[in-house]
Amino acid sequence: MYAELDRRMLVKGAAAYALTGFAPVGSAATRVDDETWSDLSRGRDLPVRIRWPMQSAGKSTSVILFSHGLGGSRDGGALWGEAWANAGFAVIHLQHPGSDTPAARANLREAMAPRQLVNRLEDVRFVLDEVARRCSTGLPGWRDLDASRVGMSGHSFGAHTTLGMAGQSYPGFQGVLEPRLAAFLALSPAAPAVDATKAFSGVTRPTLCMTGSLDGDVVGNGASPERRRAVYEALPAGQKAMLVLANADHMTFAGQTGRSIEIVPRQAVSREKQAAHHAVVAQISSDWWRSKLMSDADATARLRAPAALDVNDEWLQG
Repeated sequence: MYAELDRRMLVKGAAAYALTGFAPVGSAATRVDDETWSDLSRGRDLPVRIRWPMQSAGKSTSVILFSHGLGGSRDGGALWGEAWANAGFAVIHLQHPGSDTPAARANLREAMAPRQLVNRLEDVRFVLDEVARRCSTGLPGWRDLDASRVGMSGHSFGAHTTLGMAGQSYPGFQGVLEPRLAAFLALSPAAPAVDATKAFSGVTRPTLCMTGSLDGDVVGNGASPERRRAVYEALPAGQKAMLVLANADHMTFAGQTGRSIEIVPRQAVSREKQAAHHAVVAQISSDWWRSKLMSDADATARLRAPAALDVNDEWLQG
């Protein structure tokens, strides 16, 4: 029932977005390729899902990477990937061995270990190298992609991965400053418990955080709606934004529907508002990418006062 409601509401709720000339999420299928890329230097195979853009966004097409949450897979972020492909982007969904579905089922504590974050950051660098290599070959599809300005996104553990690639620092590790990543979207991030301002001082490129008033702790790590909001507050001023959706919970931002997001307890209000929330996330995130990766003036203008926000939702830029 909720999947069908989502499909109808995503189209209806994104009606304003149709004015951009790009199809709203849920309106049409995009071409999808599932592949496994092998990082020979690490002896590591990475499943990926590639969503090709529904239509060309210009001379070259920007690329967006999506990193799933703990226990997820390349199925994660499907709704977001479809919306971004409909908006003219190539989207690559990464699956991270060691913190994906099989790993979490086998040993959840190990899947949450700090070394899994390091593995994830190296996965992203490998994927960027592989995208650049494929673009240089002149192969159909790949030759039309711009590998120099890539967007990085993720949900939950994937948001942590995203901020790690954006320049977040850690005790004993200064973080990653990958020049090929031009903008970031962290869905359900969480600030470190101590000195978040210092940890995020190196995150100076455009970064959008999305969370909800019911986006709390799902794995016992102390995350709370307040700590998730605190990421935006701790980021340096100048190129940051935050969306807080009233009554949205942690799984609202996973970009999926059905059984895959019912793995944790949820309040009925989050399910009831889920389709409308998904439409808003799809619209604002698509405009974010078009503004930051394509310098789209219309998208930038829409971000000043996004349409379809509920009276209790919050949108901040600073």
